[in-house]
Amino acid sequence: MATLLQQHQAHASWRDYLELTKPRVVVLMLITSLVGMFLATRAGVPWQVLIFGNLGIGLCAGAAAAVNHVVDRRIDSIMARTLKRPVTSGRVSPTAAIAFALLLAVSGMSLLLIFTNPLAAWLTLASLLGYAVIYTGFLKRATPQNIVIGGLAGAAPPLLGWVAVTGQLTAEPLLLVLIIFAWTPPHFWALAIHRKEEYAKANIPMLPVTHGEHYTKVHIVLYTAIMFAVSLLPFVIHMSGLLYLVCASLLGARFLQWSWVLYRDSRPHAAINTFKYSIWYLFLLFIALLVDHYLLFNL
Repeated sequence: MATLLQQHQAHASWRDYLELTKPRVVVLMLITSLVGMFLATRAGVPWQVLIFGNLGIGLCAGAAAAVNHVVDRRIDSIMARTLKRPVTSGRVSPTAAIAFALLLAVSGMSLLLIFTNPLAAWLTLASLLGYAVIYTGFLKRATPQNIVIGGLAGAAPPLLGWVAVTGQLTAEPLLLVLIIFAWTPPHFWALAIHRKEEYAKANIPMLPVTHGEHYTKVHIVLYTAIMFAVSLLPFVIHMSGLLYLVCASLLGARFLQWSWVLYRDSRPHAAINTFKYSIWYLFLLFIALLVDHYLLFNL
C-alpha cells in the first residue's frame, strides 16, 4: 500500500498542484477583487497593486483551498465529484499539500505587505484562516448553518481589493461583501440539494440532509430575495447608477425565477441549474458594477 501511494505521489504533476488551489473558484474571487480595486478609485489602480495585490490575494486563496483538500480528504473520497482530487487519490501527499499551502500563503502575504498595505495583508490572512480553519476545520461538520456563517470568508475578496488600493475600511466595500454573503447560501444550498445523498453519506450536516429538501428550498427563495434587495443598495447609496440598477434587477429577477423553479420542482435538474446560474449571476453583477462605475465617470 505504501509503495503504491509513493508511486501515485511520484506521478504528481504541476496540474495536480494547480488543482489543489481550486483555480476556477480563485478566478471568480479575483474578478470580485479586481472590481473592488477599480471601484475604489477614479484615478486608476497603480500597476504594482493591480498585479501583485491580486497575485497575493490569489495565492492566499489558493493556500486556503489546498488546506481544504487535506482536511476534507475523507469526505472527498466518498463524494463522486471529488473522488479524483490529488490528495484523495494519493497523487499528492497531505504533507506535500500542506507544505505547498504554506508556501502559497507566505508568498501571498509577502506580496501584499510589500506592494499594498498591512491592512489588506492582515484582512487577507484573516479570510484565509476563516475559510481554511474556522469553516473547513470546524463549521462544515458542526452545523447546518455552516454555509451562512462560513460564507463571510468567501465574501471578502472585493473588500480586500478595495483596501489594497485605499488602505481604508469604508462602507462601500462592506456592501460588496454583504452582496456575496447573501449570495452564498442559495448558491451552495442548490448544490447541496443536488448532492444531498453524497453529503449524507459523508455525514456532513448540510441543510438538505438535516432539515430536508423542502425546508432548504424555502430558505433558498428567502435568501435569494434578501440577496436581490441587498444587490440594489449600491444604487440606493449612489455608489452606482442606472445601468447597474437595470442589470441588477434583471439578473436578480432571473435568480428569483430559478429559486422558484427549484422550490416548485417544475423543471428537471433544477438544483444544479440554479447552482450554475448563481455563478454567472455573481460574475455578471460585478461586471455591471464595474462598467457602470466607469460609464458614470466618463459622463
